[in-house]
Amino acid sequence: MMPPMNSGNLNGSSEEQKLRKLFRSLSAEDKKSLVDFAEFLAQKTSPVDEPLPEPKQIPRPESESVVKAIKRLSESYFMLDKDHMLQDTSALMAQHIMQGREAVEVIDELEAVFAKHYKARQEQNS
Repeated sequence: MMPPMNSGNLNGSSEEQKLRKLFRSLSAEDKKSLVDFAEFLAQKTSPVDEPLPEPKQIPRPESESVVKAIKRLSESYFMLDKDHMLQDTSALMAQHIMQGREAVEVIDELEAVFAKHYKARQEQNS
């Protein structure tokens, strides 16, 4: 279902009405594509001068699983789009599970991945 649009007008503008009508006529897959594209446009046009929040400082436990590390880092770096990081994180998780790579090594690399994405986002906002 399409979220309500704020236009100040109870019925919405003619563009909003047209968009709603078109949205309702799309397949579920096309609706998702449209929403994904709208989110992309909204991110692209968001104010650049909006400061990027600092990551939450959540200490790394002495003994931590890779899954818990991903959850901790996701909470620490709440401002990052996890979809953009999915390939990197899933590849590291697969190395740990399928190839037996040590959790400590994978977690070190996950921390570097999150920090790299945060730095890229900072540069994008500059």
